Amino acid sequence: MKKKHFASTQRTTQEKKYRVYYSVYGHLLSKERLYKGFKKVWKAKGAAGIDKQSLSDFASKLSDELDQLLLELKTKQYKPHPVRRVEIPKAEGGVRLLGIPTVRDRVVQQTLTDLLTPIFEEQFHPSSFGYRPKRSCHDAINKATMFMRRYSLNHVVDMDLSKCFDRLDHGLILKSLRKRITDGSVLKLIEQFLKSGVMVGTDWQETEQGSPQGGVISPLIANVYLDEFDQQMRQRGHRIVRYADDILILCRSRVGAENARAQATIILEKQLKLKVNEEKTHLTHSREGVKFLGVEIGNRYTRIQTKKLDLFKQRLKQLTKRNGGKPLSEVIKQLNPLLRGFSQYFRIANASGEFKRIAQWLRRRLRSVQLKLWKKPKRLHRRLKQLSYKPPFKHISMTSWRNAASPLTSHAMPNKWFDELRLVNLEEVKTGYVFSVHAEWKFA
Repeated sequence: MKKKHFASTQRTTQEKKYRVYYSVYGHLLSKERLYKGFKKVWKAKGAAGIDKQSLSDFASKLSDELDQLLLELKTKQYKPHPVRRVEIPKAEGGVRLLGIPTVRDRVVQQTLTDLLTPIFEEQFHPSSFGYRPKRSCHDAINKATMFMRRYSLNHVVDMDLSKCFDRLDHGLILKSLRKRITDGSVLKLIEQFLKSGVMVGTDWQETEQGSPQGGVISPLIANVYLDEFDQQMRQRGHRIVRYADDILILCRSRVGAENARAQATIILEKQLKLKVNEEKTHLTHSREGVKFLGVEIGNRYTRIQTKKLDLFKQRLKQLTKRNGGKPLSEVIKQLNPLLRGFSQYFRIANASGEFKRIAQWLRRRLRSVQLKLWKKPKRLHRRLKQLSYKPPFKHISMTSWRNAASPLTSHAMPNKWFDELRLVNLEEVKTGYVFSVHAEWKFA
């Protein structure tokens, strides 16, 4: 996007100079841009919206679909569909409400997001990390850790917002966008997305506030909305780390933390019309551990949160049931993506001990699965003979959990055997806190 063709300049006495964009919609009217948007939607996968058109259905007539979208956008006839309501159970109880747009609406939202992201990126707070290019949960954890350990900001306000995405005020969203975008066609298009409504079963419900979780453009809208909070906290000299609606405020003293909490609550509730969850919002100290994005950050350690470990082990148990009847190679094939994802995320923690314990426990479960598949001890004995062990061998119960850790079982299925079956080995994952490339950012 060549900014000089459709940008002017706005100055304020307190803010950095940023450009105001007054001609953006025309850049949306490109089949090539829509195609790039579709490729990202395809990569993200996702379910069908209320029209029941799947990604595969859309892709099967891609050129025609993009031509139709382009025509509707050019003639201003495009109207987004209501989103499909989906309820996702939360680990701690309750449900999270998601809104699934149709594929065609996701393509338009993705294309528009690609256009708007560079415009707003330059203004965002350096300690905002959620849903931003080249930033991740690891970067947010690193920044919080740096504030605590290097700068001794050990008194932490852990803020929790109640249903943040559902409470975003439409008027304030458009007001925030209008500071950088004065193109009426783009603002109207975003307003249409916000007010398209929700289908709950066969009933249409009006959306007077909020931006649905599940919408492609919703994360950007939330970041633009919450940037007002970020900048006001920055002006007051408070150090924050924010990942979407997960907020930490880091201070040198408890009195400072209490003051920061009070000011943050006023900004969030009075100005931004959000709701702070008083039950979950609390003050803590890094010596007690600060829970953030699945880990617990302390003065000298970063642990995996206990509930995350428990949920992970529950999932492993589900995939390694002895009565599953699947070959071990198939079980391992299902396990590997889960192991790989968990280990790559939580490698940032001091988790080598936990990874070792899980790896040993998982191998025992897999040995138990294989014993059940072999059914009779003679199959186990045959395996031992193949490995050059000499009989006689003790007859053991093939369904006993205790025997899954017996010497015979370990000899028949050594750790090396699981490596040959290409089981992801958590013990080989390097763990521990390491500053990312962003960790030397200025103290902001």
